[in-house]
Amino acid sequence: MSPPSYQAKLLVDGYNIIGAWSQLKESRDLYGLEAARRELIEALINYAALRTYQTQIVFDAHYQKTPSYSEEYTSFLSVYYTAFAETADTYIERLCAAFRSNKYQDKYARIIVATSDRAQQLTVTGYGAEWLSAQKLAGEVEIATTKMRRKKRSNKKSSGRLLFNSLDPVSQQILQQWRQGN
Repeated sequence: MSPPSYQAKLLVDGYNIIGAWSQLKESRDLYGLEAARRELIEALINYAALRTYQTQIVFDAHYQKTPSYSEEYTSFLSVYYTAFAETADTYIERLCAAFRSNKYQDKYARIIVATSDRAQQLTVTGYGAEWLSAQKLAGEVEIATTKMRRKKRSNKKSSGRLLFNSLDPVSQQILQQWRQGN
């Protein structure tokens, strides 16, 4: 099976987005950072697939004495945790600089950075990356979620109001036989 063709590389400044989206802030405050990270990942899985973006959520491990590591959730979404003494901003800027020097331009036509950090916005656009605010990303994720729901609903056949119509064909046949006395 060949790898998917991506429209763009989307880099998401994870903690910046968590701090900007009200529902993620609420989850963070009530249930902790792990819950907010999980919600962000779940929100972006379908969005990345629908938009065919190779998406990477970047979380700081700035104060953790751990090496960097990455977790792949789907072919469209992965999560990267930076190494000790490295910020998400530094990592994102390094990727944008590599993109500008044509290192990734054969793989991605565009690179997009989602953050509401103004300094980060100026830096990445200086490297030729596109910028997406946290609120704009939230709106796009909501639109993608709505599209996915509509698509699922339209794929379900209209079966009418009868319970019989919602049963699988084998069960329908058994009920039909019972009704006929067989």
